[in-house]
Amino acid sequence: MMRARLNEALRQALERRDEVAVTTLRLILAALKDRDLAARGRGAADEGIADHEILDMLQEMVHQRREAIEVYEQGGNTELARREAEEIAYIEQFLPRQLGEPETTAAVDEVIGEVGAGGLKDMGRVMAVLRDRYAGRMDFVRASTIAKEHLR
Repeated sequence: MMRARLNEALRQALERRDEVAVTTLRLILAALKDRDLAARGRGAADEGIADHEILDMLQEMVHQRREAIEVYEQGGNTELARREAEEIAYIEQFLPRQLGEPETTAAVDEVIGEVGAGGLKDMGRVMAVLRDRYAGRMDFVRASTIAKEHLR
């Protein structure tokens, strides 16, 4: 389903001659093709990666661009920072509504309670449940930081 949405969005962007959308979608589809090939090497089905994995990939792409924006702004390159922000805005159109800071903290606390996590050794179990439950809707880097703080 996500794959079809991305391909249709590329088709429409090409018709509109929307340069940012076309470039961003081509980057997404190239990354998707790379992931599909890697999954095939691990014995995955011919259809490629699943929708939840595509959502994870899109989350990673947003995270990478946010980091790039920080670097560009520190270096005084506002044009490249603006371009990255445009790409983020376009990628986020394909993601479900993201949980905010309070919602992420509440979700982390809830999962810590559910799995009975008592320390950092339980971090993997907590993050596994969060990834299953909130795929594509949560910044897992931030969730990991919150979980570490709460499990100390």
